[in-house]
Amino acid sequence: MKKSQLAINSVSTRGGLEETLAAYAAAGFTNVEFVLGPVHEYVAQHGIEALRRLLDTHKLQCIGGFETGLECFSPAEQRERNHQLILENARLLAELGGTNLVVGTDGPSDVGTIEHPLGEMAKVFGQVAKSIKGTGVNLCIEFNWSPVVKSLRTAAEIARRSRANNVGVLFDPAHYHCTPTKFDQINAENVAYIKHVHVNDMRDKPGELSNCNSDRELPGKGHLDLKAIFNQIEKHGYKGYFSIEMFNDKLWAMSPSKAAKLMYESMLPLCKK
Repeated sequence: MKKSQLAINSVSTRGGLEETLAAYAAAGFTNVEFVLGPVHEYVAQHGIEALRRLLDTHKLQCIGGFETGLECFSPAEQRERNHQLILENARLLAELGGTNLVVGTDGPSDVGTIEHPLGEMAKVFGQVAKSIKGTGVNLCIEFNWSPVVKSLRTAAEIARRSRANNVGVLFDPAHYHCTPTKFDQINAENVAYIKHVHVNDMRDKPGELSNCNSDRELPGKGHLDLKAIFNQIEKHGYKGYFSIEMFNDKLWAMSPSKAAKLMYESMLPLCKK
């Protein structure tokens, strides 16, 4: 990976957008991935142009964001509202220059009653992908943010079956560690669907006993061989962003500037000289 590919997910820090964006830029980041709830609030209060100016002031590029899962099995009216929110989020990201919307998924109340659950999910993803195609935004399935989709292989299979080129997969080392995903699944066939990558390390605990959020560590502070994992992803053609995403009480307790600096510096050893 290169420094130009490094990004920070805004969930990793606490504070308002004006403070955190300044902190990200000061730390060295040039790309930001947003939690979209606060973005909606900021835009409602100040307008989209104000946020664009704020990004421009700090020479930051919005690369994407997340807010909610994409519902495939909920009641029709609820599902329609959810899909409308997905569309609104895609439009918001497009206005900010972002291209990746990370989503989880729901699942049937009893998966055993659905003959082809992945096929059903792929169909819905294909439909929603078609509705947002004009925005230029991709749907990135986050495996393990789901009661059903628990591996890279499964997420890639849904993307493949959707037959939509704007449906792909988010790869996250925390979920790689905590799910049945294996290193040999990071192959050319699956990497072809990876459109976004998160960065984090994990405490030295068995995956099945780990919390995919609270057991995250800064790169180099855990036990995952991140260089091997990311090199394998890049070997098979990935050229997108690497966005650090942390759910860490110690980082949240710090000022955004201190936390962002620690995160940026932790990623530098992963970059090619």
